[in-house]
Amino acid sequence: MRNLRACLQLGVLPLALMSGHAMAANGSFDNWPTKSMLTDSIEGAITGNMAWDSDRFSGDDRLADESGWRRNEFGATLKKKGVWDAMVYYDFQSDLWLDVFVRFETKAWFGRDLGKIRVGYIKTPLGLDGLTASRAGSFMELGLPTQVVFEGRRTGVEWSYEQPRFLLTAGAYGGKDLQGDNPGQTFAARGVWTPIKAEGNVLHLGIAGSRENPEGFTDGRGVYRPPSTRLRARPEAGLTDVRLVDSGTLTYVDHINRTGLEGLWIHGPVSVQAEALRANVTRNAGLPEFTAQGEYAYVSWLLTGESRPYAGGVAANPKPSHDFGAVELVARWSHLDLDDGPIYGGREHDLTVGANWYLTQHFKFQANYVHADASRNHVHTTPDAVEVRAQVMF
Repeated sequence: MRNLRACLQLGVLPLALMSGHAMAANGSFDNWPTKSMLTDSIEGAITGNMAWDSDRFSGDDRLADESGWRRNEFGATLKKKGVWDAMVYYDFQSDLWLDVFVRFETKAWFGRDLGKIRVGYIKTPLGLDGLTASRAGSFMELGLPTQVVFEGRRTGVEWSYEQPRFLLTAGAYGGKDLQGDNPGQTFAARGVWTPIKAEGNVLHLGIAGSRENPEGFTDGRGVYRPPSTRLRARPEAGLTDVRLVDSGTLTYVDHINRTGLEGLWIHGPVSVQAEALRANVTRNAGLPEFTAQGEYAYVSWLLTGESRPYAGGVAANPKPSHDFGAVELVARWSHLDLDDGPIYGGREHDLTVGANWYLTQHFKFQANYVHADASRNHVHTTPDAVEVRAQVMF
């Protein structure tokens, strides 16, 4: 796996850059031939997302400067339009499986649209920012509450039904994830209302909830490990393993209830997005419950006049309308509270400002400045981070 990852880092990115340069010379810089008809009705495609980051910190000696690959995601898709589609996607940088699924459209079976059924390893439907594709984030990293409350991917089955004014999603997930971790079951549902839904003009209001029932397991030494969880967040910088707030390991967990409220407004080149997220951990053996909660809000302004596209209940990268690309300014405030009763996980709020340059649909450059303010166990710290990213995606 490491050898394959090295080949991708050293070979695919330069090849992609040279291909883009050659296409630019031919006046088709954005026309990357990543799709092909394999039969008369089945289309195949390759997909990828490579991001190289550099993070510089000040104000806290625990945070060390770092540069390197943040993502090396590659995968393949198959699709029979109107009938089914399938994906296999892997991050070679983190050695983690991403989406692995097959999805069926009920209209092909019953002659009417009753929604789509997806089976496989997929994101649980709670958290607007978490559900947004990693390549499409307006910020380099997820906000504090999303890092803690968003459950990530699990193996299961999901039903989704989208109409012009609403989107409903419900899923059931069980067993371990594809890394062999997180045994248990999760049940989740999300509802989105879009009273305004047009190109460049969207109002999205959503609510979601889930219940996770984690299970204990016996490790390779024959030692039983009770069901547990740990809630913590990085200071919105992806190359550090330091967490300024951390609940520690919470053992003998009976279940975890998660809830989320979400909103998104897109009006021409301006968009505003916000969420309030909460996770309540109920424990056995007389141990106290624990609640984590947080919020974020951000604003985006595309100086070059484009709008953020919206489909499937999430926003995406804008398509540049100028030869020099699209330029976006962003600002975000986020807050996370991990202090509850006898557990002092800490409190943190971050202020992030940034700029994005979408050179084409396949090349993106980002810069973020993060000012963090965190307190835990009477230790107060206010570090700063300056982050830059070069990204290639197809």
